[in-house]
Amino acid sequence: MSFVKFIKEMKQSFMLHPIAAHFSNGLIPVAVLYLLLTLFDGSPFFEHTVIHLLLVSLLAIPFSFYSGIRDWKTKYKGAKAPVFQKKIRLSILLLVAGILATAIRFAVPDVMQQGGPLAWAYVAMLLVMLPTVVLLGHHGGKLSAGQRTERFR
Repeated sequence: MSFVKFIKEMKQSFMLHPIAAHFSNGLIPVAVLYLLLTLFDGSPFFEHTVIHLLLVSLLAIPFSFYSGIRDWKTKYKGAKAPVFQKKIRLSILLLVAGILATAIRFAVPDVMQQGGPLAWAYVAMLLVMLPTVVLLGHHGGKLSAGQRTERFR
């Protein structure tokens, strides 16, 4: 396959939303895993990994949100189905929790070593993000599976 043909094919089949969504959906569980390692071990190295994963995820969320809204308006003609409303609300929750966790971490860089209510707020925000990405993926999977089953009937 020639390079030009490859680029044309990629341009025709490229889907930003699944890529951006899977990116943050994959990193957030890993961030929570490293947070748990921090809680058990107390190592600041694990917690440094948490903030790095959180930042990369936080950068991907707007791309996922924008591309999801774009796909909803083009593929589904902006249908007011409950699944879309849930995904929009969950996306906003994910972004807010990510921003709050990041703000706490930057305001108090050693928040996990200090402990106290702010550390638990930081932990809570990350723990809110985990089921949020699971639910976003679940609802996205329902939409994707629905498209596949309709196509083959």
